[in-house]
Amino acid sequence: MGHSQAEKAQSRGRILREAADQIRDGGLESVSVGKLMKSVNLTHGGFYGHFASRADLLAQALKRALVDGARRSPKGSGGARAFANGVKDYLSRNHRDSRSTGCAVSALVSDVGRADAQSKTVMAAYIEDYIGATRQQLGDEDDSRAMFAVSAMVGALALSRVMTDSARSDALLHGVRKQLMAFDEPNESARSGNKD
Repeated sequence: MGHSQAEKAQSRGRILREAADQIRDGGLESVSVGKLMKSVNLTHGGFYGHFASRADLLAQALKRALVDGARRSPKGSGGARAFANGVKDYLSRNHRDSRSTGCAVSALVSDVGRADAQSKTVMAAYIEDYIGATRQQLGDEDDSRAMFAVSAMVGALALSRVMTDSARSDALLHGVRKQLMAFDEPNESARSGNKD
């Protein structure tokens, strides 16, 4: 890679880091191309050397935000203990209060639901991976409990951030966390060998 290509890659990385931080904190619509480029000491005109459009930038920044926030998500293998630890971390006061550095799914799911197909495709793929990793940790053959767990975690975290009474917000996180911790035990049909 030549010197100018390396500089271009560094500039693109700075733009994506800043845009990812902005969208996790303020949503997809919070990104202004002009302000973003100024914040990374680049010209507005230079934007199109890095991205085809604002929609392209948002999809790439969303991908970056999802990867950056992935530390809060299940990591695949590790079994029930890893699942329980992931639930405790995800449904914590610290995570609730760290929107700009936490899971981008809970911070942006409503925005992406109203976004273009490119951004939806990026997040949908991430959610499928999240469900798959959770299913693997639970040791299940199908996705039903994993879909429930992911939905409960993302929903509870998003709702807890809206609540103005911090004690009630904490109670919501605690209540959902308690219900999900019951997943540590093998489900009844797996214990009895019965199938629905």
